Amino acid sequence: MINVTITLDEDVARWARVWAAKQDTSVSKILGETLKEKMQKERGYGRAQAAYFARPVQPLKQAQQNYPTRDDIYER
Repeated sequence: MINVTITLDEDVARWARVWAAKQDTSVSKILGETLKEKMQKERGYGRAQAAYFARPVQPLKQAQQNYPTRDDIYER
């Protein structure tokens, strides 16, 4: 673990200390867990995006065909 110094507005810091106390934890622990969750979500998104773009391209129509109209798609 490493220590990091952050700067907060006084009212935000006061609110965060009270909120952390109600959670029986520290502001530092809450911020650490929040940042860890954010990191994991972004890594998961990056993996999902890479998997999506690794899939082969599937054409929506044959070369000499027109795209379907909206009415055709929704059977109007």
